[in-house]
Amino acid sequence: MVEFDYLSRPLAAIDSPALPGKPDGRSEAALLYTSGTTGRPKGCVLSNEYFHTFGGWYLSRGGRLAMRIGEERLYNPLPLHHANCLSISLPAMLLLGGCLIFPDRFHASSWWDDLVETEATAVQFQGVIPNILLKLPVAPTERQHKVRFALCAGVEPSQHPAFEARYGIPLVEMWAMTETGRLITDHLEPREIHTRAFGRASPGLEARIVDDAGNELPDMTPGELVIRHSAAQPRKGFFSGYLKNDAATEEAWRGGWFHTGDVAVRDESGMFYFVDRSKNIIRRSGENIAAAEVEACLVAHDKIHQVAVLAVPDELREEEVMACIVTKPTVTPSEALARELLDWCCERLAYFKAPGWFLFMNELPTTSSQKVHKIRIFGKTGDPRDQAGIIDLRKLKKKVDLAKA
Repeated sequence: MVEFDYLSRPLAAIDSPALPGKPDGRSEAALLYTSGTTGRPKGCVLSNEYFHTFGGWYLSRGGRLAMRIGEERLYNPLPLHHANCLSISLPAMLLLGGCLIFPDRFHASSWWDDLVETEATAVQFQGVIPNILLKLPVAPTERQHKVRFALCAGVEPSQHPAFEARYGIPLVEMWAMTETGRLITDHLEPREIHTRAFGRASPGLEARIVDDAGNELPDMTPGELVIRHSAAQPRKGFFSGYLKNDAATEEAWRGGWFHTGDVAVRDESGMFYFVDRSKNIIRRSGENIAAAEVEACLVAHDKIHQVAVLAVPDELREEEVMACIVTKPTVTPSEALARELLDWCCERLAYFKAPGWFLFMNELPTTSSQKVHKIRIFGKTGDPRDQAGIIDLRKLKKKVDLAKA
């Protein structure tokens, strides 16, 4: 076999470069959209420095995440346009001289066969996957792999030790966002696998827990997680900003810290523990869904008067989208209408953002400013999925023509 010597071949002439001058670390390299922390998705402008920072940060963790130059084969079932794969896995393997393996999507039935066949030495995925794999029947290949570690975000503590015991793979909990350019990981022993611990701050990533006014909170007090590179260069290695939205960029960086919108606590040793996601962000199978985006889509329908979109528990996908709907007075609520609204959403949004649960209500509670008061919709009455009249359309949330379903 003759290898293609790309280094000796001259670059093709470029008659009209996209931008004047030569690219450097500050040059834009990619644009990824994220649901962010304030509702609607925003475009994150990502520079060359950002990708070098993310990849280099991953490679420098050590501990359970120690990697070998030119030897690692990293398997990631998330798409390349997802930050988990594009921002973390890809630059790390490019810098290391390793191999990135990414299938068309996650396939539970062939997961272990794929890892054995590809000789993967590491895997990376979202917290929903351990739950799925643990429900599979025992297979010989689940112990024939060469995987040295798995990097995962948001695994349930009850599943963490079970996963490691069954498959013999250290499962390293992590926290990151598209905007951050680095991740926090619980990669040093003893790892706190029975908790929601996700690691400590380290040089190049300062972190603290603050209240609504930006004041640092005492240990073990829940508050917002805020991070930065350092006081001298707070934004070094982070995203360059939100596309055409300087106001949102500065709001996220208020006080010289990047505000993540995630609620966490820190103990006396500096370990951070995840508590909850910021309100109105729904996490389904590793995807962050802005409730405001789904609400805006639904309320545009001519039969809808008012809507509130919430996250409800889901045994398979961690959370699912639920729509509480008040129709216009002349409209009669029905399952047929719910299917119509599902079709409406799927025509305008990514299929996974469409509601899986629908509940038609006579009214929604509002605040003094006439905003829907979501925490009062169900109060402490239990699981919203147990409400009388609830309509379950989760099986129709597929990448198909719903009109033919």
